[in-house]
Amino acid sequence: LGPAGDHTLIGENGVTLSGGQKARLSLARAVYQDKDIYLLDDPLSAVDVHVARHLFSHCIRGILKHKTRLLCTHQIQFMEKADYIILIDNGRIIRTGFLFCLEI
Repeated sequence: LGPAGDHTLIGENGVTLSGGQKARLSLARAVYQDKDIYLLDDPLSAVDVHVARHLFSHCIRGILKHKTRLLCTHQIQFMEKADYIILIDNGRIIRTGFLFCLEI
């Protein structure tokens, strides 16, 4: 992350982060909280496909595997790993269920 590891100053007088670095840092901050429920609002949108897969498998499905995770995302490649899916269009729920039951 920076020369001082997790003690690196970030912001005005410190290191400037890219969008992807900010996304990873936000996810890490959430994980460090060690809560029971996580609402993740498109945490993989600012990173490339390789990093998104890594974060999804090692963090969201790995470190947080025993937690309740609500993942809001436009990246449908992660749907096959979801326990339950809620499809929303224009703010309205249009379908809910398990992937094998949904006609997508």
